[in-house]
Amino acid sequence: MATPNAKRILIAPLDWGLGHTARCVPIIRSILRRGHIPIVAGNSWQRSFIEKTFAAINFIHLDGYNVIYSEWNRFAQAGLISQLPGLMKTINNEHKWLQPAAKELGINGIISDNRYGLCHPHIPSVIVTHQLQVQTGMGTFTDRSVQKLHYKYLDRFSETWVADVPGTPNLGGKLSHTAMLPRHVKYIGLLSQLTEEKQETTSDGSLLILLSGPEPQRSILSGILWQQAVEHNRRVVFIEGSESCTMPLPIPSHITYHKRLTHEALAPLMQKAGMVICRSGYSTLMDLVALNKKAILIPTPGQTEQEYLGRHLMEQGVFFSTPQKGFELPQALHAANEFPYHRLALSDAYNNYDEVLSQWIEEL
Repeated sequence: MATPNAKRILIAPLDWGLGHTARCVPIIRSILRRGHIPIVAGNSWQRSFIEKTFAAINFIHLDGYNVIYSEWNRFAQAGLISQLPGLMKTINNEHKWLQPAAKELGINGIISDNRYGLCHPHIPSVIVTHQLQVQTGMGTFTDRSVQKLHYKYLDRFSETWVADVPGTPNLGGKLSHTAMLPRHVKYIGLLSQLTEEKQETTSDGSLLILLSGPEPQRSILSGILWQQAVEHNRRVVFIEGSESCTMPLPIPSHITYHKRLTHEALAPLMQKAGMVICRSGYSTLMDLVALNKKAILIPTPGQTEQEYLGRHLMEQGVFFSTPQKGFELPQALHAANEFPYHRLALSDAYNNYDEVLSQWIEEL
């Protein structure tokens, strides 16, 4: 219940897959617990997810970035570059949208998860990110040039909150740890929608396939994994990560199929799973580390951030990673069973954000 002096806080996650929206769940939960009023901005599927997660929530429509990855890996980077003018236009449009919307809604503070236009000249505005050093895949010079542009956008915000821990061990590697930092940076620890549902649960040995990310690559991987899951001889839980997909029929008796789940429904399935197959999206990785799960990572082809995280965490012995092209389930499971799976000692990092958020709200 809102307090008499409740602050109205706009929260706007990027629509780049479900991860950015899901990792805002603990932030929204904390704001509600403190008696303040979160107002979430996003598109229709983000609204569906948030309203299923929270019984009563203020929501306002805001168009997404609608990034699309090429079906062909060798065109992925060129395809993303070709979308930059459209992304810049979206950033400008959301910045223009914010000015009257903030006044109409009576906003006291703004938390943007990777939406670069949602900064306000007179309202404290925070951007949440895990990527200070953008991985372009086109060499060091290009990476540095893009970083300079990236920092110009970050510096428009009052603060930049990095979803990782300073120093080592950490999760993001060089994505979240660079020699040169933008202004007003705070490392807020890790964010997971699943931490409050964490329980001591015995594994039932099931294989959990958890899909996410932008189209068409989400659907492509779904097709690959579904065909191989049908032939698998043990229990499979298959989660599409999309409400708009067509349910495959028939569904064999050894497969439990879901389109999309709330964090309450997802947590016990992840806790019981003997192995998880998923993208190497940062928010998914934070969930895996929170629950100490073994996983086979399949980076989205052409998404250089995911490809870096897959390589980095495999080199660190944290997760097994393999490319989408040529993926074969039996071989991947055999290799994963031989993998060391060194646990990252970051279990205490999931409460750090709460102190940072509390202090920020008090100063609004």
